[in-house]
Amino acid sequence: MSKGQDASQGGFVDEARIFVTAGAGGSGSAAFHHEPYKPKGGPDGGDGADGGAVILRADLSVGTLLELRDHPHVKARPGGAGRSKRRHGAHGGDRVILVPPGTVVHDEHEVLIADLANPGDEVVAAAGGRGGRGNVRFTTSTRRAPAWAEKGEPGEERRLRLELRLLADVGLVGFPNAGKSTLISRISAARPKVAPYPFTTLAPNLGVVRAGEATFVVADIPGLVPGAHTGKGLGDRFLRHVRRAAVLVFLIDLAAQDRDPLDDVDVLREELAAFDPALIARPALVVATKMDVGADRIAPVEHRHPETLVISAVTGSGIDGLIERLAREVARARTDAPPAVGYVRHVVREDPISVTREDGGWR
Repeated sequence: MSKGQDASQGGFVDEARIFVTAGAGGSGSAAFHHEPYKPKGGPDGGDGADGGAVILRADLSVGTLLELRDHPHVKARPGGAGRSKRRHGAHGGDRVILVPPGTVVHDEHEVLIADLANPGDEVVAAAGGRGGRGNVRFTTSTRRAPAWAEKGEPGEERRLRLELRLLADVGLVGFPNAGKSTLISRISAARPKVAPYPFTTLAPNLGVVRAGEATFVVADIPGLVPGAHTGKGLGDRFLRHVRRAAVLVFLIDLAAQDRDPLDDVDVLREELAAFDPALIARPALVVATKMDVGADRIAPVEHRHPETLVISAVTGSGIDGLIERLAREVARARTDAPPAVGYVRHVVREDPISVTREDGGWR
């Protein structure tokens, strides 16, 4: 991720439902050998090839699920059929779909299939069908000329829900119009939309912050409102992005007209706890912004929350100290917490198909 990379509001999509179909296996061949003066040559049918799988792979070149939302049907190629002269079919070729790191994959029953937390993590979303065996495979000492071959298996089909959870070191949490977008544009090269009305930010924004030789990623989460964990406002749609943040920042608006800044931190903590109790255990900073227009509220906030950092994203007051503090907290969190580990749920496939004689025929 380069400096200034951010998730554009127009093209940022963090959830997609897709239907994946792997390629069917190619059928085996029931051919017999033919050449001049040998009209009754033995079996020489080749095997069908396995169908292609559909694979989801995390890649840094992708930052949104927009492509999959707009094109939800993904299909891999079938395997080639076996041919005479013991020639095997060509493999269908896997269909690899790139997704952003941090993508979580659920099946249609909401069972977790994979957490593609890191670049390069991948999961077989749909397995290709096995290729059928040619008649050569069924030759025995007593069965010299089998006239049948296996059909290829169908490819796996699955309905999946993909959910992107942004990979950020710091998550900015606050009420609408608290100044999160202004802050992230001040401390990084990200340029989110900034306007003096609620819900200006309709999608998370990412910014890379430099602190000396160190860098860390900050996510500006769309504003929360009381009841966000139940879906009120833009709430639960974007709370998922806070889950991966190592450090949280509760941004308090000192100039708010419709709220008491003294209560904001408590309300925000309650919303996070209701959404995911584990979030409350994360390292967190209380940052009071807009000190240039809400100076009379600084003392009461500092009295209730003594560790509060007071800043003005507009004038730049307190910004350097905030960046230094965030850098220390992120470094500590990276040391204390293990790196993100991907998860893939492995499913054992059934035994290979077999051929049996039934009602005078072969199945």
